[in-house]
Amino acid sequence: VNCAVEIQRELAERNTELPYQRKMEFRIGVNVGDVIEEKDQIYGDGVNITARIEGLSDPGGICISGRVYDQVENKLNLTFDYLGEQEVKNIAKPVRVYRVLSHPGAAAYRVVEAKKALGKIWRNIAISVGVILILAAAIVLIWNIYWRSAMPEMETAAMQKPALELPDRPSVAVLPFDNMGGDKEQEYFSDGMTDDLITDLSKVSGLFVIARNSVFTYKGKAVKVQQVAQELGVRYVLEGSVRRAGNKVRINAQLIDATTGGHLWAERYDGYFGDVFALQDRITAEIVAALSVKLTSDEKEQVARK
Repeated sequence: VNCAVEIQRELAERNTELPYQRKMEFRIGVNVGDVIEEKDQIYGDGVNITARIEGLSDPGGICISGRVYDQVENKLNLTFDYLGEQEVKNIAKPVRVYRVLSHPGAAAYRVVEAKKALGKIWRNIAISVGVILILAAAIVLIWNIYWRSAMPEMETAAMQKPALELPDRPSVAVLPFDNMGGDKEQEYFSDGMTDDLITDLSKVSGLFVIARNSVFTYKGKAVKVQQVAQELGVRYVLEGSVRRAGNKVRINAQLIDATTGGHLWAERYDGYFGDVFALQDRITAEIVAALSVKLTSDEKEQVARK
């Protein structure tokens, strides 16, 4: 047993200086029994059992039979791990087998095995993370495909919602005018233009005009005219933009028939900031004319005064 331990110790020391592919690790089995030599061949229980328990040892490890253990148990400065009774080929009775624990070769093997186990754990973690990432990417891809395929159906379903019944007079929604000047501080100007047009058109009794709070929910949103008309229950939608450069003002306005998507009227107005109210009045008058709205005498006088 001491010889086996010394062999494993020497191999362990040499292996520390060798690359992995050149390292040698032996399995050693030790037994006490009959050995018969005949014509350069050896056989017998001692040989058979030794060969079998050698296969039970770890690379760089040592296993001994119960007979050997009984003789060295308290005589060597070693510790042993009982592996139980093992069935051995061509041997009638099971053989007690012990693993020698306290020797340098075993320690080196345990270090190597621990590194292998740690590497295996990290590989498994990497594989698991990779699988999770692949699954997450697949889920995102499937969701995007589903969402893109479902969007047209959802838009169609939204368009097929029962439309609000149109009023018995021309109905119009004035969407918030876009501020094309690029200066956020001029936002009040485009909003004020929208407010004034809503107010002026609301004074015409022959028109049905959607209130400010309802139309301003669409401010800053890219929405289709048909959607606005359906949601607000109107036939016509007025949209436009305002641009101010110094004292000059440009206003673009267009009146759209939501039932056809075509322009009923469109115009561009250039003027000075001091004339902006006059420009608003012109827009109001031309919208009323485009809608063929009959004005009352009071309304005609009011438009004429403007």
